[in-house]
Amino acid sequence: MPGSKPTLPSSVPDRRRRSLFAAAAASALAWTGTRAAAQATPPAASTPPAAPMPATCHPAADWNAFVARHIQRDGRVIDFNTPQQHSTSEGQSYCMFLALVHNDRELFARVLGWAETNLANGSIAKNLPAWQWGRKPGGGWGVLDPNPASDADLWIAYALMEAGRLWNEPRYASMGRSLLAMVAREEVVLLPGFGRMLLPWPKSVATGSVWRLNPSYMPLQLLRYFQQTDPQGPWAAVADNTVRLLAATAPRGFSPDWCAWSEDARAFVADPEKGTVGSYDAIRVYLWAGMLAESSPDRRPLLQALAGPKRLLADRQPIPELVDTATGTVRGMGPLGFAGALLPYLKAQDMPEALTTELARLPNSRADGQPSTALLPYYEQMLLLFGQAWLDGRYQFLRNGQLQTSWRLLCRPTRTA
Repeated sequence: MPGSKPTLPSSVPDRRRRSLFAAAAASALAWTGTRAAAQATPPAASTPPAAPMPATCHPAADWNAFVARHIQRDGRVIDFNTPQQHSTSEGQSYCMFLALVHNDRELFARVLGWAETNLANGSIAKNLPAWQWGRKPGGGWGVLDPNPASDADLWIAYALMEAGRLWNEPRYASMGRSLLAMVAREEVVLLPGFGRMLLPWPKSVATGSVWRLNPSYMPLQLLRYFQQTDPQGPWAAVADNTVRLLAATAPRGFSPDWCAWSEDARAFVADPEKGTVGSYDAIRVYLWAGMLAESSPDRRPLLQALAGPKRLLADRQPIPELVDTATGTVRGMGPLGFAGALLPYLKAQDMPEALTTELARLPNSRADGQPSTALLPYYEQMLLLFGQAWLDGRYQFLRNGQLQTSWRLLCRPTRTA
């Protein structure tokens, strides 16, 4: 990754684990299909019947190449270029979601199965998954850090519940609800003077009267979905408080990677370890906000609160790698993955010229038809997959947080393995 990124102690599932996933896979970013042309999946809880594919279908070459490079046959999502060759609950959760987006039941089951066996002691319905697995210092393979990571837990629960609905698989829906109940019990707390909030992980978050939080762990789409599907849970309060948090911690329109709630001051303060920097974690805050449904009541206030990147691009300044969210001071040039993450945000902010500029930064396919992003780090590639697939119309989130797919626009996958 460009730039140096400090890390927390190994017992803490910090999102600086971007370096956990180096040497990426792939992306073909040239689909011309639009969401208006998409024939979206109906809301019925069943798999759409087989139908003739359109004359021109989307090959999802970026996703298929990523799968070929980074997902083993047993379902492990792996980074081959780190000493531990490790995997994380985040990687498994994102790939479960994208497998659902691309209507790949077999891959979804493999990625879930590996996570259950290796991260969740055999049952993701009974145990929060550990966040890091890989080669142990003394030899052998296994869990390197048993701490859960709440954002991965939310994405796994969401992918399971929506897979249950879209594929008519009650077992998946039940697993997702059980996991969500564990998150509510173990990773949601009542912050004194503020209200209910999602912690980054269950333990060692509070230092004295200061509670550390990560704004990028709380996509409003998922929280509003859980609010609808688990109305007795804490999710309405968590969602409302997340909107408050995102506004309060972005005084210059930029979200920090980490922030903290001070019980004594009854206010948000700089994170005691990371300060006010916004970078590799925070880029996802703009990604999630940009993908909110146009009819979502959260969309307008969030886009207004997070207007920092919009102002920079309107002034023809590049997206920085680092920003001091307290002063607005920027430093460095954001990597290509940042451009991918900002695609939905720029569309939502009605910035067609900036959108065209950022699209032009992204690599095209090579002459042999293979994606030309093989040297991009894993995390950048994942940002590109999320942003480009949404812009292409391969998926979107509805007002209530439900996933709407466009499976009939996808070419049927061909797998030789």
